[in-house]
Amino acid sequence: KIAHKNLKGTSIEERPAEVEKREEYGHWEMDCVEGKKGSKAVLLVLSERKRREQIIYKMWDMTQESVIRVLDTLEIKHGRHFKEKFKTITVDNGSEFLNFKEMERSIRNLRKQRTKIYYAHPYSSWERGTNENSNKLIRRFIPKGIDISKVSKKKIKYIEEWMNNYPRRIFGYKSANDLAG
Repeated sequence: KIAHKNLKGTSIEERPAEVEKREEYGHWEMDCVEGKKGSKAVLLVLSERKRREQIIYKMWDMTQESVIRVLDTLEIKHGRHFKEKFKTITVDNGSEFLNFKEMERSIRNLRKQRTKIYYAHPYSSWERGTNENSNKLIRRFIPKGIDISKVSKKKIKYIEEWMNNYPRRIFGYKSANDLAG
């Protein structure tokens, strides 16, 4: 993955301090999990910072258009609650995330912002540590070298559900789903 310096997006340095504290639900990290070399299909993984909730989508290529399509799908799915669920999203500087204007733009009202995108520093994966740890869990099911285009939607949903029901020591062995209910 090539890191691109995003000169126009908002740096993680400008992200509100409360996002760092993990006290408020709705602040996400987003990244792609790549598969077999030569295969274009990837997983787009969104990880919520407070509860460690996961959302995983298969994309047929790692492009800005595909990322925007998933965000549009999520906005349609969550409707007017999208802004509450996705207050901020922090991404790396991969080329698939460079179109922050379209990622932030609401599909329901083109003049409104649906979320705020923040960019981590290049080569600073620890600034999206929740997401990086989630990607490691996904690798238990989809090791490197697997062609993601051949992974079924059913298996991806299973992985997402398994992760959202995974008991975490940090939460007294409660899962993201336990904390949501």
